[in-house]
Amino acid sequence: MDFGIKNIIFVVILIAAFVYFAKNVLTLINYLKLAKPDNRFGNISERIIQTLLVAFAQTKILRDKKAGPIHAGIFWGFLILLFSALNSIFTGFGINQLFNFMGPVYTIITLLTDVFCVAIIIAVIWALQRRYIVKVKRLQVESEKVEAALILLTIFLIVTFLLIENSTLIAMNGDASWAFRPFAAMLAPIWGSATYVIHEIAFWVHILLILAFMNYLPFSKHLHVLTSVPNVFFSNLGPTNKLDTIDFEDESNEKFGVSDVEDFKWKTLLDGYTCTHCGRCTSVCPANITGKVLDPREVVIQIRERTMDKMPILAKEDQVQITEAEQSKLDKKFIGDYQNIEALWQCTTCGACMQECPVNIEHVSAIVEMRRSLVMMDAEFPDLLQTTFGNMENNGSPWAFSQAERADWAEGKNIDKAAENQEFDILFWVGCAGSFDDRAKKVSIAFSELMQKAGVNFAILGTEEQCNGDVARRTGNEYLADMMVKANIETLNQYNFKKIVATCPHCFNTFKNEYPMFGAKYEVIHHTQFIMDLIKDGKLSLKDSATDIESLTYHDSCYMGRYNNVYDEPRNSLLSVPGMKIKEAGRNKDKGLCCGAGGGQMFLEETQGKRVNIERTEELLETGAKTIAVNCPFCMTMISDGVKAKDVEDVKVKDVSEIILESLK
Repeated sequence: MDFGIKNIIFVVILIAAFVYFAKNVLTLINYLKLAKPDNRFGNISERIIQTLLVAFAQTKILRDKKAGPIHAGIFWGFLILLFSALNSIFTGFGINQLFNFMGPVYTIITLLTDVFCVAIIIAVIWALQRRYIVKVKRLQVESEKVEAALILLTIFLIVTFLLIENSTLIAMNGDASWAFRPFAAMLAPIWGSATYVIHEIAFWVHILLILAFMNYLPFSKHLHVLTSVPNVFFSNLGPTNKLDTIDFEDESNEKFGVSDVEDFKWKTLLDGYTCTHCGRCTSVCPANITGKVLDPREVVIQIRERTMDKMPILAKEDQVQITEAEQSKLDKKFIGDYQNIEALWQCTTCGACMQECPVNIEHVSAIVEMRRSLVMMDAEFPDLLQTTFGNMENNGSPWAFSQAERADWAEGKNIDKAAENQEFDILFWVGCAGSFDDRAKKVSIAFSELMQKAGVNFAILGTEEQCNGDVARRTGNEYLADMMVKANIETLNQYNFKKIVATCPHCFNTFKNEYPMFGAKYEVIHHTQFIMDLIKDGKLSLKDSATDIESLTYHDSCYMGRYNNVYDEPRNSLLSVPGMKIKEAGRNKDKGLCCGAGGGQMFLEETQGKRVNIERTEELLETGAKTIAVNCPFCMTMISDGVKAKDVEDVKVKDVSEIILESLK
């Protein structure tokens, strides 16, 4: 170990850099402590698996076939280059070739380091080309152009000078015995008599850039370099967009929803730290795609902006010393001054933003929490929702139909009601649309006929059934949803059945994933899954000849697909029909586009940009299919309206159950 003036200088710089870095990181952690608590420490094994898949294997970022490999290459390269960074640090302490003791393992490490140096150089050049020459739309944020270039060039210089450092080390015959660096070795002969000087310059530039980059991170959009792995680890393990409940009986709860950043749970603030500004969420948002102001990326960015503006003031030990400028910041309204209110009401809660986010940011729950504050604290929401809320309170459904009419569709169909015949296996939850909407009632009848033909012992609740609460929950009226959920549970607990089957994905998702949070667990299945089971069990016999349907495409509903990962059963039900083929739309399955009805949009008006249902209908029509199959009453309405708006007369929109019923022997 050779320790001289160079090493002393190095140690001083290193200590100063790490002290400054630690101070800033601790400050960020303290800001999280000012938010609400959130227990994200359970199911450690599941969290580790999730972290390995999403954070380290980069499975979500690789969904983007162009940018994915670029970022994954840079990420994996930096994991390998950590060995080089550590090696440089110990070299600064006078300990050379620290990892040589690892033998053949070190050979692999040095080879990978060499390969990834070159790979990262290529990836950075490609990334610069995409951002500044091709100008990919989601990357064109004016305020970030300089910073993005600075970060990419810093990464480029770090790996370039590491390559030079290793190359000059080889030229001086100072490399470790187990090292194998083919690319660095190719450069070694070019340095000549200046080899030592170039080596020293490369060493210092390499390590100083790393330390500078490390200390720049807490203040930049690249903070995700530090927080992405923890954010993935602490992200929700449950179903997508599963909303928190509120204990309205707890008298200590004086504020509902989120009106400012300290009302969020700490994980949401961590989401703000972790946003990569990549824009993948925005690029798949149905509202943003169709020209509306909602920008999921901007929602998360503004959470961080407000955090960085307000939390340093709240963290001050002496609140008396708040300056006039600080008080001005405190007086600003988070919802309104930072978050665009109109944007909050444009979200369909489809979950596409969360599906695509490479670091598992939870956009939708944050939006709903802000809706809750607007509804329950400020009574500030779209006028049309006032009518919807009133209908749910008075009629048990979002529409103005009388509760007494809920079972009229079943008259004369030989369908039992639970109160009249309590010996049944399957409870058919019809839902509000299936009970009142003329088109959806046909689906209720078709599915009932299928169950009757299959000999299923089922019943409906009839007038005892009311809205499941989904619309109220997603639009922020948790108090109303809470009442409806508890009333439904009280009704359901009167009966003894094996399963609930629902034709509406919103009902299906709510009963399956959210009612358990209220203490009610039921076995729940969607009607397309149930139909597939009946076909498998031979209880439904299909025609031997080819179907009369000329061609068919299938639309995935968000609450079945993204929310519950159900993609195959509805398709398999359709493909069970002899001769049936499905023409997939360009965006399908987990990359499918929302119909535009979720999150309360079914009961609101789109006043900006193109209608979402038109955008989706156009994609489905582009397949050339003459039948569009759906599995949701909301999707049925939106796609049917889209077909009418496009003035296409030879295309029909049908539910899966209707197609199967038409195909029976």
